[in-house]
Amino acid sequence: MKYKNKKGFTLVEIMIVVVIIGLLAAMAIPAFQKVRTNSIAKTVVNDGRQIGAAAQQYFMDEGVSQVSIDVATATGIVSGPLSEYVSQIGKKVAYDGGDIDTSTGPGDDSFSLSHALGAISFNNEGKATDANSDFEDNVDTIN
Repeated sequence: MKYKNKKGFTLVEIMIVVVIIGLLAAMAIPAFQKVRTNSIAKTVVNDGRQIGAAAQQYFMDEGVSQVSIDVATATGIVSGPLSEYVSQIGKKVAYDGGDIDTSTGPGDDSFSLSHALGAISFNNEGKATDANSDFEDNVDTIN
């Protein structure tokens, strides 16, 4: 009498496992993308707040109403007068804007920071005034 050894899985069992893994991946990938976008948006908002706070401190210390800033996009290193107050922002964040000026109102754009996913505009205090592209749903703005 020969004994038939039945080790292993049947084709149906393997197919069910593959379908379950596919369904889990289909749910997890969009959620991961949303969390990633939200995290990048929060990083850009934080960088804007730091630049705004540094500008406000510079205005108080120096008694001026305008300051220029330059940021190296590749490294995120801040140069110019504000480098004493904030040394670096996110490496993939670009500074888009000229001088930060106190003459702008609380809802007016003073500078903006951009990332490959979108851009966020800030007032001279570092509060987000506008967001576009993928950041629209992730950033609370003032008006």
